[in-house]
Amino acid sequence: MKLLLDQNLSRRILKQLAPHYPESNQVALLKMDKSEDIDIWKYARSNNFIIVTKDSDFQELSILLGEPPKIIWLKCGNQPKQYIADLLINNKERIKELIQHHSVLEIY
Repeated sequence: MKLLLDQNLSRRILKQLAPHYPESNQVALLKMDKSEDIDIWKYARSNNFIIVTKDSDFQELSILLGEPPKIIWLKCGNQPKQYIADLLINNKERIKELIQHHSVLEIY
């Protein structure tokens, strides 16, 4: 499972996520921080990423375009980096279920 962190999520958590989600990346590190959501969507689709975001935009694209990619929509508000990393690590089983059964996973 590879995660693609949206620009509103810190790239600094990638090191913590690496043992759990190898090959994960962040939009700015890919020089896509000024890209349109649809371009990020296409990149994630082509490269087998799950998009992780705090915005509803990708969930709306999922409704319009289907999957892949899968979407993890973090609905926890502004939280410290450690909180976000822990949230993704502690919900690994739910994220595995996302791959098998759902298009969008909302995590609070």
